[in-house]
Amino acid sequence: MEELHKPVLLSEVLKVLNPKLGESYLDLTAGYGGHASEVLDLTRNYKESVLVDRDSFATEYLRGKYKGEPIDIVNDEFYNSVLKEVECGKTFDMILADFGVSSPQLDQAERGFSFSKDGPLDMRMDRRQELTAEYVVNRYSERKLAEIFQKYGEERPGNAKRMAREIVHARPFKTTTELSEFIKSKNGYSRVHPATRIFQAIRIEVNGELESIEKTLPILPKLLKPGGRVAIITFHSLEDRIVKQFFKDASSHGEESELRILTKKPIVAEQTELVINPRARSAKLRAAERR
Repeated sequence: MEELHKPVLLSEVLKVLNPKLGESYLDLTAGYGGHASEVLDLTRNYKESVLVDRDSFATEYLRGKYKGEPIDIVNDEFYNSVLKEVECGKTFDMILADFGVSSPQLDQAERGFSFSKDGPLDMRMDRRQELTAEYVVNRYSERKLAEIFQKYGEERPGNAKRMAREIVHARPFKTTTELSEFIKSKNGYSRVHPATRIFQAIRIEVNGELESIEKTLPILPKLLKPGGRVAIITFHSLEDRIVKQFFKDASSHGEESELRILTKKPIVAEQTELVINPRARSAKLRAAERR
């Protein structure tokens, strides 16, 4: 099948996970199977592997891709999936989580993730949920908008408040380009599109991304076999900070530690990858091993 999404840091992920024939694999954000395909080509263990994604477009693609293979493909939020795997008593040799937005999500204008493509203000990774970007933009109070712009978009407090006020006074907004062009008109020239942080903040709010990460990470050691490896890819400092702190806490109790850190510093993409996959420029990979 045609590759819809180019996985970031692929060779680096394979190096830290070190897949071996017969090992089991849990991919919490499988997307369109970029990383999973390479891992499973090495393990050939479909029966004991699980691919999870909250995006039904992705899981339907994966079911077609792996038709006939005894692999478990789950359309659910990764925190819910982790809880179910723990309840079933399953453990894995490898776990991967790639917390970025997939290329197809950005490329499909109707998903509403991209400020450069005209589409509805949606941004739901799981289209079964009720909360949308349109609701956030048009119904949240000025104070609440300012809070998420500052917290999730890492906007300066003054600019977060100013943009929240401007949006509230000008709403309603219906489309992505309508909102992004409005934000651009209210900001001076900058190398990075001024809507970047605002869209990031809205997307994180709509999907509850940071809360899911914070709830999921402490459970992961329970799902790893002794010697099992976990690799996590983040795309902005908010996510990376949470992962870094989790690994630090889980590895700082001497012989009683649950994890041993495999990456002293986060691994970033090499220039050769950035040339063919610019999306990798903000990606950071951290990994650890179950003691």
